[in-house]
Amino acid sequence: QHKDAYQAILDGVKGGAKEKRLAAQFIPKFFKHFPELADSAINAQLDLCEDEDVSIRRQAIKELPQFATGDNLPRVADILTQLLQSDDSAEFNLVNNALLSIFKMDAKGTLGGLFSQILQGEDIVRERAIKFLSTKLKTLPEEVMTKEVEEFILTESKKVLEDVTGEEFVLFMKILSGLKSLQTVSGRQQLVELVAEQADLEQTFNPSDPDCVDRLLQCTRQAVPLFSKNVHSTKFVTYFCEHVLPNLSSLTTPVEGLDIQLEVLKLLAEMSSFCGDMEKLESNLKKLFDKLLEYMPLPPEEAENGENAGSEEPKLQFSYVECLLYSFHQLGRKLPDFLTAKLNAEKLKDFKIRLQYFARGLQVYIRQLRLALQGKTGEALKTEENKIKVVALKITNNINVLIKDLFHIPPSYKSTVTLSWKPVQKADASQKRASEDTTSSSPPKKASAGPKRDARQIYNPPSGKYSSNLGSFSYEQRGGFRGGRGRGWGGRGNRSRGRIY
Repeated sequence: QHKDAYQAILDGVKGGAKEKRLAAQFIPKFFKHFPELADSAINAQLDLCEDEDVSIRRQAIKELPQFATGDNLPRVADILTQLLQSDDSAEFNLVNNALLSIFKMDAKGTLGGLFSQILQGEDIVRERAIKFLSTKLKTLPEEVMTKEVEEFILTESKKVLEDVTGEEFVLFMKILSGLKSLQTVSGRQQLVELVAEQADLEQTFNPSDPDCVDRLLQCTRQAVPLFSKNVHSTKFVTYFCEHVLPNLSSLTTPVEGLDIQLEVLKLLAEMSSFCGDMEKLESNLKKLFDKLLEYMPLPPEEAENGENAGSEEPKLQFSYVECLLYSFHQLGRKLPDFLTAKLNAEKLKDFKIRLQYFARGLQVYIRQLRLALQGKTGEALKTEENKIKVVALKITNNINVLIKDLFHIPPSYKSTVTLSWKPVQKADASQKRASEDTTSSSPPKKASAGPKRDARQIYNPPSGKYSSNLGSFSYEQRGGFRGGRGRGWGGRGNRSRGRIY
């Protein structure tokens, strides 16, 4: 007779508001006693989860975890994932809490439901399920996030990464780099390989395709924090030297207002510190050297009366030169006789003249900056104009140190500098590499001195100019890939619509 009574409760979902409220409470309460009616009971509760009355919906959602027993759990996880599309904030929070509570019962089963919707569900469900993983996984205790669970997340994520948008890729990197099992050297290596695969470093680089450029930069930004003295950036540095540098001036980007050339050079500079043994080192160093020469002008020719024959002095692009000189200095360590043995005497003489001319302009500029900042502390240094000058001083000091090294006979590669947009490492030179390795798993902090686009108008000394985009570029999604899935990062094909309870 109890079975009939339970069936009557199930039928209550077709009744009025009072009957539905009672059903929402009693269906889960007695669910475990009637395994033969399990399917009907879950379906009845689902009807209540979609009721027009918001209070009935909330009550029904709140009780859903009680159905998550044995084989029913993945199904309940699947249902709850679909319910993440709710726009009612209280309802949405209930769904989140219900998912977290079943996570603690069976993490793999719950993940199965979440990933099945990420792979096959509607766009809104997919988006919210990915967001749920990126924000909630890190809050779960270690006894829930076991090694086996983390391996399952990695395996399923790889399936999703076969077809993602740029924004989704950034979120998945956040999810994966937060996993404890991937904090090791071999774990970081695995992540770098995943990023390299996503960046598609085997393909021909098309500088005039904004999606192609943006994809490479997005991926490189995700890889940079993973590099260290044990996890090498060689594959990326090689690709940048061979394919990106020669096309630097023709790069296009969908991100408005971004100095794409400087952004590329900054990424190359950051990666160059962790480059391992490179196959075509000499030819790539030559490409880097040639690009550096483009930004190291020759002194203007002097007329007979000792005045400049040209109407104006060449502009000095300090930001670009800092990046290129730093990268050349880092890779040059691996082939220290490049300047003396691999270049002919004429070329070396030409390079020394350029260095000397640049160094002269640099000295004038450094003096002006020091004078302008003299005696300024605290609040005075926080004005937009002074922030720019502080960064400009860092840039020029860095270039100065590197040029001095190259003036040695033979050229030296011993000095260490901290790139102007990076936080200063509080360690001496001998500890520097070690400290970089320990901090490399966290993304670079945004430098405090990030001027606005109109920095050049604010301060432009007569002896040269530096790029206005001096601050660190944020390592988050900026502007993203054009279009949604289906453009730029591969079409997602015809995906099913509607709920699949």
